[in-house]
Amino acid sequence: MTKVVTFGEIMLRLATPGFLRFIQATEFEATYAGGEANVAVSLANYGMDAYFATRLPDNDIGDAAIATLKKHNVKTDYIAKGGDRIGIYFLETGAVSRGSKVVYDRANSALAEIKPGTIDWDKVLDGAKWFHWTGITPSISEGAAVVCKEALEVASKKGITISTDLNYRKKLWKWGKTAGEVMEDLVQHCDIILGNEEDAEMVFGIKPEGVDVTAGHVEGAAYESVGKQLMEKFPKAKKVIITLRGSISASHNTWSGVLWDGKKLFEAPTYQITHIVDRVGGGDSFMGGLIYGLISYPGDDQKALNFAVAASCLKHTIQGDFNLVTVDEVEKLMSGDASGRVAR
Repeated sequence: MTKVVTFGEIMLRLATPGFLRFIQATEFEATYAGGEANVAVSLANYGMDAYFATRLPDNDIGDAAIATLKKHNVKTDYIAKGGDRIGIYFLETGAVSRGSKVVYDRANSALAEIKPGTIDWDKVLDGAKWFHWTGITPSISEGAAVVCKEALEVASKKGITISTDLNYRKKLWKWGKTAGEVMEDLVQHCDIILGNEEDAEMVFGIKPEGVDVTAGHVEGAAYESVGKQLMEKFPKAKKVIITLRGSISASHNTWSGVLWDGKKLFEAPTYQITHIVDRVGGGDSFMGGLIYGLISYPGDDQKALNFAVAASCLKHTIQGDFNLVTVDEVEKLMSGDASGRVAR
């Protein structure tokens, strides 16, 4: 099997039941989640040898997070133990015209306090084909940013394909440097760059002209310029991918994506997601699908992109951050079967 390694923070997710507001909740639904962990779960579901590297406290909550990853066939051999607490995020799910809300409680988490040299990246990346990280990890702390850079330098020396999701999180960049200052040094190592409609602008000031993401439909062709500008800034990059979400309401989104390979812009079909169950983790499910597609359909960027968009479309029907779908289910939707008929 193909070995893929992801690195980041897995958190305890505490969500209000149904569509309750925080002030209404008397209990929270506890699951585990995190950008790079979500990607690893997707890849494990697709039959890949997915490893997740992180640092977790040596206590029952850390052990429960590890057990959850193992339940979904993610390899946890490279998880370092240490620190006092796991990061937490609280989720209030929106509906119709009320958007969802996230409150982070990640300060002084095990990963936030990670130190250089904690992870033996030469060992972790031995035999790996792909390494994935997101912009969330270096936003957590200076230590996490330095350890991420250690991984990228080793992966680059080994000739491993490196992907990133820019994943700008305004609420997290609080440790002294801006996203642009830190990310430029890290993204230069990447072969594959993913972002949503706004990430490139928020991190690097790169934006398309005349795009309104609240209009309900986003024109993919407008993002060719973003791909070109990112490739000019990061010459190692071979592909730039943009997820395209049109927000009609919290319950109804349009969903698509484009891929720029330096010569041609590929556009995926647009899906109407009219009854969203849970959109958190949608971008991660796209990334998991994209990595699978680029590895499994070599030379067919259109099919890889279509797989990513279909996979993440299905994620919006699943509670929790993890995209618990199979390759067959994704390919069924890719073929045009969106009937949702019962499989007997």
